[in-house]
Amino acid sequence: MDAALLLVLGLLAQSLCLSLGVPGWRRPSTLYPWRRVPAPSRVRRAWVIPPISVSENHKRLPYPLVQIKSDKQQLGGIIYSIQGPGVDEEPRGVFSIDKFTGKVFLNATLDREKTDRFRLRAFALDLGGSTLEDPTDLEIVVVDQNDNRPAFLQEAFTGRVLEGAAPGTYVTRAEATDADDPETDNAALRFSILHQASPELFSIDELTGEIRTVQVGLDREAVAVYNLTLQVADMSGDGLTATASAIVTLDDINDNAPEFTRNEFFMEATEAVSGVDVGRLEVEDRDLPGSPNWVARFTILEGNPDGQFTIRTDPKTNEGVLSIVKALDYESCEHHELKVSVENEAPLQAAAPRAKWGQARVRVRVRDTNEAPVFQENPLRTSLAEGAPPGTLVATFSARDPDTEQLQRLSYSKDYDPEDWLQVDPATGRIQTQRVLSPASPFLKGGWYRAIVLAQDDASPPRTATGTLSVEILEVNDHAPVLSLPLLGRLCSEPHQGPGLLLGATDEDLPPHGAPFHFQLSPRLPELSRNWSLSQVNVSHARLRPRHQVSEGLHRLSLLLRDSGQPPQQREQPLNVTVCRCSQDGVCLPGAAALRAGGAGVSLGALVIVLASVLLLLLLVLLVTLRARFQQQSRGKGLLGSPQDDLRDNVLNYDEQGGGEEDQDAYDISQLRHPTALSLPLGPPPLRRDAPQGRLHPKPLRALPTSPLDIADFISDGLEAADSDPSVPPYDTALIYDYEGEGSVAGTLSSILSSQGDEDQDYDYLRDWGPRFARLADMYGHP
Repeated sequence: MDAALLLVLGLLAQSLCLSLGVPGWRRPSTLYPWRRVPAPSRVRRAWVIPPISVSENHKRLPYPLVQIKSDKQQLGGIIYSIQGPGVDEEPRGVFSIDKFTGKVFLNATLDREKTDRFRLRAFALDLGGSTLEDPTDLEIVVVDQNDNRPAFLQEAFTGRVLEGAAPGTYVTRAEATDADDPETDNAALRFSILHQASPELFSIDELTGEIRTVQVGLDREAVAVYNLTLQVADMSGDGLTATASAIVTLDDINDNAPEFTRNEFFMEATEAVSGVDVGRLEVEDRDLPGSPNWVARFTILEGNPDGQFTIRTDPKTNEGVLSIVKALDYESCEHHELKVSVENEAPLQAAAPRAKWGQARVRVRVRDTNEAPVFQENPLRTSLAEGAPPGTLVATFSARDPDTEQLQRLSYSKDYDPEDWLQVDPATGRIQTQRVLSPASPFLKGGWYRAIVLAQDDASPPRTATGTLSVEILEVNDHAPVLSLPLLGRLCSEPHQGPGLLLGATDEDLPPHGAPFHFQLSPRLPELSRNWSLSQVNVSHARLRPRHQVSEGLHRLSLLLRDSGQPPQQREQPLNVTVCRCSQDGVCLPGAAALRAGGAGVSLGALVIVLASVLLLLLLVLLVTLRARFQQQSRGKGLLGSPQDDLRDNVLNYDEQGGGEEDQDAYDISQLRHPTALSLPLGPPPLRRDAPQGRLHPKPLRALPTSPLDIADFISDGLEAADSDPSVPPYDTALIYDYEGEGSVAGTLSSILSSQGDEDQDYDYLRDWGPRFARLADMYGHP
């Protein structure tokens, strides 16, 4: 009993291993010791299963497909199994096998469009689990059925073809598919046209689906779009069907010529007016609106020799718009007759019929109106010399009246004359100046003056014409050049030292009456050319140099300047030049006779010399006065006693504005001294010449301070007394107490006009006047 159980278990394990497809699995030899393991040898294939066909959509299930059988064992001693898709792989459960009989069953409905065949593996084992046959392939082929309708790739196919196309012209192609087996009639498709307008103008190829024209007669103006109903059927046209539509659009060609709606048009136009529309010319065209086959183009064939008329096309209505580009004149022509033709932008097809009314007559009547006067020359350009006196004739700006059949008079007036320079004769249009025009007028633009003149008739209502008068102001050479001040530089006594003296000239005249200027030493003084040379630098400057060594100091030259005008203007002008002794680099040495070159006329150097002489004289007077005052004070005692030497200052003020040049009274510093040392002069004090006579009353003597503490009150009283004393410097001049001596109990007093004193002045320039003025610069200049 135990042995039998072990045998059954072993068979089940072997069968399980085979069904799982475990490769190389061998049964242990110890499990069945009574059996002998066969030696490895080549197994002869004893069974071959041909492909099995089964129809898709089979309804009777389960359905036996095939029975496999091995002849290696007797019936009932073999166990069969299958593996693969549909069994133990997705989709599972489609096939099954009876393991004892070998019958294979179909358990589910097949769909060829999803899976068209299955490949299974079949196994045959004995009851002990040993392989009786090698695994073999079991192929199950799904047989197609016509269970799918054909389908168009689009619901609607579109195509285009020119109208009038020849038969057989390709239009478009219809395409369809069928999911059934393409190797069978189930997917054999055929195309056809179910419906189209009569007559039948299109055909379709039943195999390819190409749609073509079949006959002439396609006219876009009659039918612009055709709708076709298409059909496709499988089973070579006898099976399942599907439908779609085809939309065929006819493209326009110029097969219709434009035509006027009538052969004659009547219009009216006003004379003396341009840029206006007169009327419209209506046309008809059956071609596609907006296309070049429809757009009309108009041409004036006759009646327009002067180009007074033109015709343009209205893009919306396709009408011809007649307009006037040059004003009409009633007096010249009262009626105009035009011959006009029309055609399309695109050329007409050769087979198209010609237009019946491709030409028309256009009659235009001119209406007479009061026309504005016309200036014979507008704008009028003329010229006038600058500085023209009042009453000079400028021009006669006259106009004419085009209305020859009406007797009208014209009058003239100014409309624009910003400088009020011109005067217009109302009757004749004669224009003349009424004053001299300034060359600096802001209304002169590039030498031109612009005015506007009006001409008006006496009709009702009157008409006015505007004329522009442009007057060129001609430049006149009425100014001679003038020597400008020399630029910064040095003129050395040696010929080859320094840059020389750069001279420049200016001229009030405009080109071409100004530069280039000609510089020349005066020919009246031949000695100038022997000592000096002039070289032209550019059109407006020249350089002056000595020809040989010249003496230091002031030299007076004379230059002749001439401009380039026609006729030229010239001027002889004096030039004062100072010459100095220079170093090797061309710089004036300190203490030289002169510093820089002079200008035209009285030069700056000459003015400096005069001023220096005056200042030197004043300095000498100041020094003498100070020395005399110091000698006088050295013999007396100081206001405040001191064992040291007491310096007494007596300052002369040369900046007074009250007494004038004759007021030479100095400030008496003695009143600030100590009361014990004060000595008052005997006799009446001298009178100031500028003091009023009513103020010449004697003043009482002031009380002297008894102690140094009262010195401030004493000084204040002294100031008040000095302001009203006619015997001292002018009453309107500030008194300066400049006592700076040692031991002064009053301390140091500065000028009461310190904000306007010498410290605000710049005396450093005195150093440039030579060593004689350097001392003065040290006294008054900055430390």
